[in-house]
Amino acid sequence: MSWEGERPADNLAAGSAFNEMFQRYDDDPETPATDLIAAYCEALTHRWPDDDTAPWSVTPQPSGPFLYLCVVWSMAKEVSAYTAELAASMRLVCYDPQEEMLLP
Repeated sequence: MSWEGERPADNLAAGSAFNEMFQRYDDDPETPATDLIAAYCEALTHRWPDDDTAPWSVTPQPSGPFLYLCVVWSMAKEVSAYTAELAASMRLVCYDPQEEMLLP
């Protein structure tokens, strides 16, 4: 959902970039997170600690320059808005694979 790099030109290019990152890094969770992605993940888990009220359906696990988030449906809009805002402030790309669109 978020990664380091140049922002793709459009949603189609972002979808391709997302698929490539997902295949590369989701299959290898042992790849250490980059400093920026680690800081991003830390900020998200600070906002929503991994407890019974957290929005995570799976604990966030960054890998390399990529972080894929699994969020419970009931909190998807709230989490999406916050993650997009935080990603933008950190100059990360944020993409919603369910909506197939870049987030501002």
